Amino acid sequence: MFWRSRSGRAICLADQFPVVDVPEVMRGRVRFAGLPPVDLGTDVDWRSNPHGNRSWALNLHTLRWAGRLVAAYERTGDQDLLDRAAAVTHDWLRENPRGGPGVSPWAWAEHAVALRAPVLVCLSAHVRTDRLWDGLAEHGEVLADSALYRQGHNHGLDQDIGLLVVGSRLGRDGWRKLAIRRMTASAELSIDAQGVLHEQAPRYGLYVHRRLGVALRAIEESGAPVPTRLTGRRASLETYIAHATQPDGRLVPIGDSPAGTRAPAFATAFGHGEPVVKVFDGGYVFGRTSWGDPRSAYYSVRFGPGRRLHGHEDHLGVTYHAHGRNILVEAGFHSYEKTAYAEWTRSPEAHNVPIVVGAGFRPGTPTRLTGSTLSPSRQTFRLTDDAYGVCRTREIPVEHGPDLMTVLDSVPAGSASRSRWHFDPSLRPVSHRDGVVVLGDGDWRVTLLHLALPSAGLAGPAGGQTVGNSTISTGYLRTAEAVTVSSPEAPRLLTVIVPGAADARVSIVDGVITVHTPGGPVMLPWPVQPPYDQPG
Repeated sequence: MFWRSRSGRAICLADQFPVVDVPEVMRGRVRFAGLPPVDLGTDVDWRSNPHGNRSWALNLHTLRWAGRLVAAYERTGDQDLLDRAAAVTHDWLRENPRGGPGVSPWAWAEHAVALRAPVLVCLSAHVRTDRLWDGLAEHGEVLADSALYRQGHNHGLDQDIGLLVVGSRLGRDGWRKLAIRRMTASAELSIDAQGVLHEQAPRYGLYVHRRLGVALRAIEESGAPVPTRLTGRRASLETYIAHATQPDGRLVPIGDSPAGTRAPAFATAFGHGEPVVKVFDGGYVFGRTSWGDPRSAYYSVRFGPGRRLHGHEDHLGVTYHAHGRNILVEAGFHSYEKTAYAEWTRSPEAHNVPIVVGAGFRPGTPTRLTGSTLSPSRQTFRLTDDAYGVCRTREIPVEHGPDLMTVLDSVPAGSASRSRWHFDPSLRPVSHRDGVVVLGDGDWRVTLLHLALPSAGLAGPAGGQTVGNSTISTGYLRTAEAVTVSSPEAPRLLTVIVPGAADARVSIVDGVITVHTPGGPVMLPWPVQPPYDQPG
C-alpha cells in the first residue's frame, strides 16, 4: 500500500488556517463566511449547506477548521484535539470518494482540494493510517493533473502550495519541483512588472500576497532554493496594494473587494520616496495628497483590459475620498452567489460611469488612457473606449489644494450619455435644485454640480438630474441604501464634486469656469482641454 512507501517531511504551516473557536468546534459547531453558526454534530452530513451559500459549502470541505485543531494540539498537547481532527478527516475521506454517488460537488472542487491538502499533511505529522496516506496520494494526483490546474489564478497558487507540501510529505520530488515551477510561471503571468494582479480586484492582490508568503515558507522548509523571480513578483504586489489603500487604512473596494477590508501594516506604512499619484498600466490610477495622513484626499480611476475574473464593468469609473471620509463609492462586492443583485453589482450601472443613452453595452470592452498630466496641485486623465458602440470620452481633473474632482463626459454629436454617481451611505440629501445637489452627514456637506458644455455657446447649469437610492454592498453579504444621482442626458457634461461645501458657486467669465470652494476658488479653462503631456 502507498502509505508504506518512503515519506518525507511534514511541512505544516498551521498559522495559514483561519482562526476558529476551538471549544466550539470541539462541540461540533462551526462558523464560516461570516454566517450564523451551524451545529454539525459528531456525525457530519457532508452534503449539507444550511445557508445555501457557495462559500459556506467550500469552507466545510476544505477542512481548514479541523486543521486548526491540529495546530491547537501542537500548542497544548491536548490529545482530544488531535483525536477530533483525525476523526473528522477520516470521516471525510470515507464518506467522500472521488466520483462517488451523492458526493457534494464541493468535495472535489479544485479549490477545496488545494486548501484541504495542507490539512492532511499537518495531520500526517501525528497520525499514520492507510486511509490518510492514500488520501494524501490521491490529493497529490489531483493537484498534479494539468487538466485541473488554474494557471495564473489564485486557485492555482493554492493548488501549487498543496502539491508542494504533499509532494514533500510523500517523498515525491517530481511533484515538489512541478509545484515550484508552476507557481513561478503563474506569478509572472498573473502579476505584472508594476505589481498589478490581473484578477482586477485589490483584495485579491492582498490574498495572493499572503498566499505567496505561505508558498515561500513552504519552499524553504522543503529544502529547495526559493526562486528570485517569485520573490520579486511578490514584492511588486506591495506597491499595488499600498497605492490601492485609502487614507483610512482600507482597500479601495474595486472589483470583488469587500468594502471595509483592512490593508496590511506594510501598506499603511508605505510612502517613503513613493509618488503620491501612480498610473498602473494594468488599468488603475491611484492618487492622494500625501502618505500617512488620514485626512488626505484620495481617488481611483479605472481603465485597461476588459473585465476578467474578479473584475467589474467599471471602466471610466472613479471613487473619491476626502476630508477623512468616503464620498463617491461603488456598489461594491456582495458575494459569490448567483443572484440578480450580485450580478447587478458587477454591471456599469453599479459604478460611477457614463452610460450612453439608448445604446447596448458590450461587456469586456477595454478602455485606453490616452493622456495624463501630473503635478502636485492638479492631475488630469483622459480615457476613451467604445463600450456602447460609440466613442465615449471621460476627462478627470483632480485638484489638490482645495479638494475638488471634476469629470467631463463626452460622446459624439447625435448621442447622449447619462452618468451615475453613487455616494457613501452616510450621506443623505440636503437640497436639490437645477444643476446642484447637496448631501450631508451631520454638519458636513458635499456639493455635486452639473454644467452643460455645448459645442457652441455658453456653459451653464444643467438641470434634470434625478436623486434616488441604490442598494450598495458595505461588506460581504451586507447592504445599505445610498443616494445615487443620475445626471441629465447630454452629449457633453461637466460634473463637479466639492467636498465640504454646503453651497458651492460657479461663475463663468471670459471662457474660464471658476468653482468657489471652501478652500478657495479653482479655475477651469473652457473648453476643458488640458495640455496632456503623457500618452497612456
